[in-house]
Amino acid sequence: MLLKIYLFAIFAQNHFFTMSIGANIKKLREQSGLLQKQVASELGIGYTNYNKLENGNREPSVAELQKLSRLFNMTVDQIINYDGNIPQDITLEDKSSVEQMNLIKQLDEDDRSVIYKIIDTMLTKKKFKDFFQKNVATL
Repeated sequence: MLLKIYLFAIFAQNHFFTMSIGANIKKLREQSGLLQKQVASELGIGYTNYNKLENGNREPSVAELQKLSRLFNMTVDQIINYDGNIPQDITLEDKSSVEQMNLIKQLDEDDRSVIYKIIDTMLTKKKFKDFFQKNVATL
């Protein structure tokens, strides 16, 4: 009896997991305005297999999750743990200086370092350009 309960718990846990991912994939597909046939084609699987995936009757493979992440422009983790909102592109140009700095601070240290190096290079380049324009004009 204990073995049956244990096996049922494992089955229920796995079934919940696949239903959760399937439901997430369905939400993403609908929010993107895509048909099941279109997503199935992108994944390289048949419509029936894709339908099973959305309904939680089949787990997506790692390769399918990777293809879905490219299709929806999300990470695999974002698909698995989908919270109902498709991430939007962030544009710094329409943000205040404070918002821009706060967004840059959210980056990993390595990415932040690259951004600062690019800005340093561009500022140095501008200073040299201004210097040469000013001094060439006086010749």
